[in-house]
Amino acid sequence: MIILKGIKLPKISGIALWPFIILKPKKPNRTIINHEKIHSRQQLEMLVLPFYVWYVFEWLFLLIKFKNTDKAYRNISFEREAYENESNLNYLLNRRFWHFLSYINSNSLRK
Repeated sequence: MIILKGIKLPKISGIALWPFIILKPKKPNRTIINHEKIHSRQQLEMLVLPFYVWYVFEWLFLLIKFKNTDKAYRNISFEREAYENESNLNYLLNRRFWHFLSYINSNSLRK
């Protein structure tokens, strides 16, 4: 994993594009870094390309469902896992393989 800091990014603080984590602030907080590390782990365990395909298709499905881009984004299983666990800096030490699957249900959707 290669972390690049101080990169101009539109409207976002960071993005994980395996093997890179690209961060807007020169001194990002640990929460942003951990959020993107969770995405890097998700990408790696899905062998990278399938992650992006799944991400886009899930977003499109949720966009049709919610008719709201932000709500669709926040309810993508990968994002739900990352947002819920970004403050736990030890999360990746104990995370189960393909744990994002447990975030695919309608019982706990984000607003």
